[in-house]
Amino acid sequence: MIKNTFLNFKHYWFLMTQLISRDFKVKYKRSVLGVVWSLLNPILMMSVMAVVFSQMFRVRVEGANYLVYLMTGIIMFNYFNEASTNAMTSVVDNFGLINKVYIPKYIFPIAKCLFIGINFLLTLIPWLGIILLSYVGLGEYTCHININYLLLPYVFLCLFLFTVGMGLFLSCVSVFLRDVIYIYGIVTMIWNYITPVFYSIEIIPEKLIPIFKFNPLYQYLNAAREIVLYSKCPSVYNLIAITLYSLFAVIIGGIIFKKNQDKFVYYV
Repeated sequence: MIKNTFLNFKHYWFLMTQLISRDFKVKYKRSVLGVVWSLLNPILMMSVMAVVFSQMFRVRVEGANYLVYLMTGIIMFNYFNEASTNAMTSVVDNFGLINKVYIPKYIFPIAKCLFIGINFLLTLIPWLGIILLSYVGLGEYTCHININYLLLPYVFLCLFLFTVGMGLFLSCVSVFLRDVIYIYGIVTMIWNYITPVFYSIEIIPEKLIPIFKFNPLYQYLNAAREIVLYSKCPSVYNLIAITLYSLFAVIIGGIIFKKNQDKFVYYV
């Protein structure tokens, strides 16, 4: 099964690139700044949230540069939110193509996750810029680039795999139950608030902290922040958690998608 999946993936790689290219053209059509928005969007969002939470609500994170803390949370959560949301409707949106020729249907949610992933990589440029500016006084604390940064690609890969697994599951469910498309928007809004994107988990009542730490996105954000903010290697528990969450999501999402994909034509 895994071997056939990889062979199909290789065989349809050209189609994957065309789908990603199409998404880029549609997203930035008639846009003067084009892909520059991928750089500006996280900076503008961080600026607004930084003013609101650090100045108005006086939010602080002990021993950490709050601007970097905030931007790390924003770009990682936004990637998951945008990629999983786009992947959810990918099968339904491409039914015209699916109905004409045989194409492995998992290509569509994965293509969405890769397309948003390219945007995510672009957002790492201003993110790195904020980190470097901490050396010259941006924020209360300095973020020191260190050898642990070599673990960041692994953290981002695990986040990608978790998002792909969620995308496969959601795209399958949305074929049979379109209400999921609307419900998921509410779910991600709640998920955003229970994930420490703009606040520290330390402000949570102690008895609720284990519940908050069970949140997969907390584990991904925490691993990246340990590296960037505190120049530390994530704990063994943290690394195992992000690995298991990723594998669980991909395996379960893949099984559910494969089991139901032949029924899509009767419901789309």
